[in-house]
Amino acid sequence: MNASTDLVPQKLAARHVPDDQRIDTLPRHFGRYMMRVEDAVYMFMRDLAQAYQGGYWRFYELSNGGFYMAPQLGPFDIQVDGNGYAGQMSADAAGITACLFAFSHLSFQIQNDVLGRHYYELRDFALEHAEARAIMAAID
Repeated sequence: MNASTDLVPQKLAARHVPDDQRIDTLPRHFGRYMMRVEDAVYMFMRDLAQAYQGGYWRFYELSNGGFYMAPQLGPFDIQVDGNGYAGQMSADAAGITACLFAFSHLSFQIQNDVLGRHYYELRDFALEHAEARAIMAAID
């Protein structure tokens, strides 16, 4: 066993899903719940960012099997009424935050492990994100 390489944690990576591959992404991750997931993410984004007016979202797949989506344009002023968080986030961090809220919310409604698993995969990635402190404060 080579302790110098075996114990080094690997940083999680996000891969942008090209436009020509988007159509298969949500069904692959969420199956028949794909429309509920997408709608919940948009709903949470509207709740979190008063200035959000819709727009194109980018899809990302994570090296640990996770997924998230983020608006193309930003940044956004984010406000979470439930915990008092208020701050500005990049479009990427705002998308991660909206997805975490949506995945958590839906995990209590859908009786399988898909949403819970996706929540923890994305949370693990969010902990390594440049805006991890803001994301965690918003979802806490």
